[in-house]
This record gives sequence, C-alpha cells and structure tokens, in this order.
Amino acid sequence: RSNPYQTNLLRDSVQRYLQLPADQTVLILHAKVAQKSYGNEKRFFCPPPCVYLSGPGWKLKQEQIKARDLGEAGFRVCGYMGLDSMGSSLMETQKLSFEEQPDAKGFGCAKALYISDADKRKHFRLVLKLFFSNGQEIGTFHSKLIKVISKPSQKKQSLKNTDLCISSGSKVSLFNRLRSQTVSTRYLSVEGGAFIASARQWAAFTLHLADERCTRSEFPLREGYIRYGSVVQLVCTATGITLPPLIIRKVTKQYAMLDVDEPISQLHKCAFQFQGSDRMYLCLSTEKVIQFQASPCPKEANRELLNDGSCWTIIGTETVEYTFSESLACVREPVSPVPLITALQLTGGGDVAMLEVQGEYFHAHLKVWFGDVEAETMYRSPKSLMCVVPDVSAFGSDWRWLRYPITVPLLLIRDDGLIYSSSFTFTYTPEQSFIPGQQVLSEVPQDSDKLLDSIHQEFTRTNFHLFMQS
Repeated sequence: RSNPYQTNLLRDSVQRYLQLPADQTVLILHAKVAQKSYGNEKRFFCPPPCVYLSGPGWKLKQEQIKARDLGEAGFRVCGYMGLDSMGSSLMETQKLSFEEQPDAKGFGCAKALYISDADKRKHFRLVLKLFFSNGQEIGTFHSKLIKVISKPSQKKQSLKNTDLCISSGSKVSLFNRLRSQTVSTRYLSVEGGAFIASARQWAAFTLHLADERCTRSEFPLREGYIRYGSVVQLVCTATGITLPPLIIRKVTKQYAMLDVDEPISQLHKCAFQFQGSDRMYLCLSTEKVIQFQASPCPKEANRELLNDGSCWTIIGTETVEYTFSESLACVREPVSPVPLITALQLTGGGDVAMLEVQGEYFHAHLKVWFGDVEAETMYRSPKSLMCVVPDVSAFGSDWRWLRYPITVPLLLIRDDGLIYSSSFTFTYTPEQSFIPGQQVLSEVPQDSDKLLDSIHQEFTRTNFHLFMQS
C-alpha cells in the first residue's frame, strides 16, 4: 500500500476527480486486415487509420501548459503513426495534424501508411506517439493486431478459416471506389444525423445478422457468421443511427448475385438491397447516400445489374480506446503504457475476497482503487493484477444503515497520481434478508450493536457483483 499521508492526498484527488471527471481519451480506429504492397507499388491502408481525441481533460491540460509557457503554440497536440516494426526515428512515420471537429473532438488521419513485401510478418500493430507542440511527450499507444493479406480471397470462404470471415455483431467499414481509382474513394459515414459518403472520414458500423422472418419493428438479432443473402442491419457505433434492414448480396463484375449463399470475406465487393423493395440498393451519388434501382437480367434471373455507386467493399474494423486523467496529478512521465481492463475475476468472500483484474499493459506502479478507496494490490504480470476487496465500511460510517447495493467505479492509479478510469464497476450487495421493502430496522432491539454487526457480516460475507457498464 501507499503510505497513509500519500493515500489521503490521493484520496482527495480521486474524490475531486469522481465529482468532476476530466478524462483524456485516445481512440484509434483501424481495419482488421491490410493488403501487402509489392515492388514499388504502395497500397495505402484502406480505410486509413484514424485517431480521435476527446474528453474535457485535453482542454484543461492545454490551459495548464498555456499558463506555464505563456504562449499559444506550446499546447497543440501533434502525433506520429507508423508500424511497430519501424525504428524510433520519426522520419519513418507519418505525421498527424489534429483538427477540431464541431463536436469538439480532435481528429487525425494517417492516409499514407502501407506494408511492403519486404516485411514478412503475418500480423503487426500500429504505433501512435503523441506530443504537445512544446515537445512534452504525452505517450505511446498501440492498435490491435492487424492481419496481413496478399489480396482479397476469390475462393468460396470456409468457416474452418474464420480469420477472414465476418461475424454478426462485429464492426465493419464500407467504401466505394469508382473505376478502381484511389482518389475517388468514398466511405460510408454519418454526419448531422444523416448517412453520407465522405472522402475524409469513415465510420465503423456494427453489422448485425437479423431474423428475416420477423418484421422490421421486431428485428431480433442473431449470432453467427454473415452469409450472402442474409438480412442484416448496419448500426453506426458512434451515433447509434441505423439503416433499414438490408439483404447483403455478392457482387461479380457489377452484378448482384441473388443465389449466392456463402460466408462473406474481408475486402469482398458486395451490395445492400433494401428488404422488401423492388430491386432498390444502397448507393452513393457524390457525397449523398441514395437508393438505386437495379436492372433485371432477362437471360439470367439470378443477377441484377448495378451501377458503380451501389458496389461497396466491406472490411472488418477494430477500435481501441485509452483513457487517462492528468488534471489533478503532477505528471512528468509519459502516460503510457495506459492499462486496459478486459475482465474481472472474484475469488473468496468476506474478509478474504480477492479480485483479479485482467487486461493488458499492467505494471508494478499501479494500484487498484474502488471509488475513492485504495485496495492492497499485487502485480502478477502485464496481463494480471490481484487486489484485496476493501470492506464496505471503508466507504463511510453510513454503511451500517444501508440495505441496498453500493456500486463504486473501478480505477487504476499510478503512483504519481495519474488516474486511469475504466468502464467496470464493483457492487456490494446485501443478503436477500436485508433488501429494500423489508422492515429490518423498524424495531431496533436493546442489543442494537449485535444487529448492526450482523448487517455488516451480511454485507461482507459475499454478495459481490461485477459488471461492465454499457
């Protein structure tokens, strides 16, 4: 544990943070696969990796730097992105310039990254280095693993090779490239509550497999891999805006194939027919998203002729989000590695309840906090921390009278006061005999201390609940 004086100072900071969180979030969006370049050709990653900076902590930190440096130029955020195989030289990376969007998020995009045929790896990660323009390093952030492919598979996909298949509930990006020209690439995106075709930004969509026998209002979702001919729904991950139910079709030489029933693969050409419509397809026209009516083929009833704007390329995408808060700490070191919590595992109960925090990028200078209460923490590996679950009485004297669950946020705090928030919470739940609605304390007996002790025992004996907030 930290020493008591340091813990009290930290606790004051954490309490202020919990009242007014000033988080700084770095969100990296990228494709799951990347095509390898051959010879002098450069196949730039499509869609290009994007970075979004959000949260009130960025503005607060910039104001602190501005006040200290007495200048305007020192507090802008700049970044460099490259492949993890590259050296530390920034000359080998692409510079990102962040522009502020209407929603106050900073946006940067790496449009000229590629992987050459000299690189023999099957997988790689992107590396993002962020700085303030006064030279102060913010930190280093990694993407998820990206699979290298030579070209889109032309074979019928087998579910034995699920690496390239697209499953229901996964995230995808859709782009359109007229006459195979890179400069004409448009990405399906959302702006101002409407679907658009953007040359600058792309959106990630959750692709859901639906039960085609149900009406649109019901639209129950199903698990499994997406196959051509399936009814699907595209939901924007950032805004939640949804397109109507669509039937996904395979595209061959600008024809929609109506009788193909095989798994969809990465970088396949596909089309989206509006369910129940008369050959109407999702289409782009410059920057607008419209409906296009396909032409029937008299000689081949299993085909419909599309235009260029109705032929989309589909690719799986990943997002990784790093959140931290320097607002109340005197941080001189980079914020990285930023730990990511992926799961919690509770063992034991009562006074010996232990919580294993599972994830990535853990190190020995981290402590687990339950709200504003520090837990005794043991570092096990970069993927695991163990901590003793604090007694519920640590959350104040009022615990004695509580008959309802107490939920506290789970935080990781570095020993210099840097706060890493998470989407996980921890809940203490009393036994059923002490749930709201029962008059447990309506008649307090003479030996009320014994009753209070028994309530305490019920709280601490074990009904803990772990869950991740949506």
